Amino acid sequence: MPRTALRICPLCEATCGLTLTIDGTRVTGARGDRDDVFSRGFICPKGASFGAADADPDRLRTPLVRRDGALREATWEEAFDAVAAGLRPVVEQYGPHAVGVVLGNPNVHTVAGGLYPPLLLAGLRTHSFFSASTLDQMPKHVSSGLLYGDAGAIPVPDLDRTDHLLLIGANPLESNGSLCTAPDFPGRLRALKARGGTLTVIDPRRTRTARLADRHVAVRPGADALLLAAMTQVLFEEDLVGLGHLAPHVQGVEDLAAALRDFTPEAVAAACDVEADVIRTLARELAAAPTAAVYGRIGSCTVPHGTLASWLVDVLNILTGNLDRPGGALFPLSATDKTPRPAGPGRGFALGRWHSRVNRHPEAKGELPISALAEEIDTVTDEGSPIRAVIAVAANPVLSAPDGDRLDKALGTLDFMVSVDPYLNETSRHAHVVLPPPPPSQAPHFDFAFNALAVRNQVRYTPAAVPLEPGRMPETEILARLVLAATDWGLPCSSEAESLGKYGAAAAVDTMVIDQTLGKAVTEAHSPVHGRDPRELAAQLTGDNGAERRLDMMLRLGPYGDGFGSRPDGLTLEKLLAHPHGIDLGPLTSRLPQPLKTVSGKVELLPGPIAGDLPRLRQALGERAAGLVLVGRRHLRSNNSWLHNVPALTGGSNRCTLQVHPEDAERLGLVDGAPVRVRGAGGAVTAPVEITDTVRRGVVSLPHGWGHDRPGTRMSHAALDPGVNVNQLLDGSLLDPLSGNAVLNGVPVDLLPLDTPDRPATSAKDLAPQN
Repeated sequence: MPRTALRICPLCEATCGLTLTIDGTRVTGARGDRDDVFSRGFICPKGASFGAADADPDRLRTPLVRRDGALREATWEEAFDAVAAGLRPVVEQYGPHAVGVVLGNPNVHTVAGGLYPPLLLAGLRTHSFFSASTLDQMPKHVSSGLLYGDAGAIPVPDLDRTDHLLLIGANPLESNGSLCTAPDFPGRLRALKARGGTLTVIDPRRTRTARLADRHVAVRPGADALLLAAMTQVLFEEDLVGLGHLAPHVQGVEDLAAALRDFTPEAVAAACDVEADVIRTLARELAAAPTAAVYGRIGSCTVPHGTLASWLVDVLNILTGNLDRPGGALFPLSATDKTPRPAGPGRGFALGRWHSRVNRHPEAKGELPISALAEEIDTVTDEGSPIRAVIAVAANPVLSAPDGDRLDKALGTLDFMVSVDPYLNETSRHAHVVLPPPPPSQAPHFDFAFNALAVRNQVRYTPAAVPLEPGRMPETEILARLVLAATDWGLPCSSEAESLGKYGAAAAVDTMVIDQTLGKAVTEAHSPVHGRDPRELAAQLTGDNGAERRLDMMLRLGPYGDGFGSRPDGLTLEKLLAHPHGIDLGPLTSRLPQPLKTVSGKVELLPGPIAGDLPRLRQALGERAAGLVLVGRRHLRSNNSWLHNVPALTGGSNRCTLQVHPEDAERLGLVDGAPVRVRGAGGAVTAPVEITDTVRRGVVSLPHGWGHDRPGTRMSHAALDPGVNVNQLLDGSLLDPLSGNAVLNGVPVDLLPLDTPDRPATSAKDLAPQN
């Protein structure tokens, strides 16, 4: 007899609540949970395909260990034996930095991914840490760190109360939002317009979001920071700056005005391909709105001045008095945030505490640019050892990072590699050990990352909807055992470790974390458990496993928690489990100055690294690619590369085509549907042409995540229509210098006959000034 179960969707950042239909142990259907306190029944095609993604027959079910050159099925014990035997000698002989850790996007969509990778990094003590953040969002982390002293303090637009929303480089009708967790983003935008609000979209493509807008500005790709700088200059020039309630919390206004004086609308118009009068109108409308919010995303991050663009998004919100007020951009307060400390100066945010070995890229937020991963493996220098082993967790950088061909070759030279991945994909096929987590239906879900970016404060937890299949291991257990197999961390109780198996178990790791966390919390004066006995506190924790006990601890210590009994009406895991559709914690509220951790205790409008990068932006006023430039695009039915293996999510509009404007197609003699050679600095690919006026003249668009044609993978449906890897057009040399983020948009490409040799196209480094 079919039954139903609740599950938070893990397939994008919207975190919608689902009601699953289950027949035995198989998910046969998914619909939106109408009682979910956050999503209210909304569902997109990805969520509706949950069952198909969950039951994909190509998902790995047992560990794989490389023997005699081939990956073969193995027991879990054999797999972790192989991990220890492969990793520990590398550390002993070459040091911890010879082990690279690569985290992919799906880590932030799982309980295990939120809890255990920090322990792995701490245990290894490696500086060779890479993640998908430097392909996507690192500029926002860096700009937030410099402005507010905390790289995690990212304000989000108050979508449900704003009067004026300006989106730059964002297409939430197809992406469902990013760094702004908002189920039914499309409905929220329509509600904005229905209540008389204004939606402005700045994007080189006329996306679905742009078609909904009151005003669409087709900026030239890569010119986002110039456009925003000119809008800021107009606010100063026309005396439109109004800090309002922010005045006591902000420093550097006069210095900022002087720094941006030269970025007039007239000065930037040619580089942006936006008329000066339009730029002035954008600034005036923003300043005149009763409430307003500027929101920038991947299109404004993955460009040469991504950190400056991200900084200027917040600068505009600050100068118009819209930061930290209802209807503007506010700081969410997640249920698992640390107990808010008293407002006051903090340690601030530092960049470049260490550098990559080959090209000396500075770290940002503890990470090195993933574009540098290949060179850190395949290049020998006098400074330290190359990376000789890699731990990849839910990561497929051969497709997601620039120049996958070079990385593909580099991974094949490693002494050892372990992948935690449900698929044998373009990256994990190189592993010596593959550890497959169970499908989503067999795992619990809590959004540690996305609740801290949500447009409304709420908390939801869904236990596993289906029992763990025999022979499977929970992902929490996989990552905990990986920590123990890869590092020399001691356990809190050796007798407990011995009773739990050769490498201990998640329970032992979780006990260690709980003891350390509570031991620290009782010493902090602002903590609700200050002065108490940590052992007595640990005894109060509930949950069926160590991960749930850690979640209970975080909830109790958090801003809404019960403080282990000191606030009886507060939040606990038991209370959350009693509300399966979630608990609404209310709209976002003003929080300054508490979130600020800068050395000054104020919002620092013109931090030194930002000021130091402005001359590079000034130089961009005279730079412009002579030919076509490339941008990516999102599809509603896609997110990560593995979703191309789900038949229900491919076909239709989700195709790997090169979009070209009709005038460019006519000039170049291109035919709709016919193949064309696309050449960039990193190589060339062949893709079918899609002629459309949704891209502006001079711009071509190719989606990401495709290129499923490499041998040795086991993604059968994706291989039927592999598409091409857009990131192969990039050589990985062009980065935003402050954040290390790869430049994926606004890069020059050539369109050529199919028989053209694969020599590099004009590099973005070789842009020539034009009058």
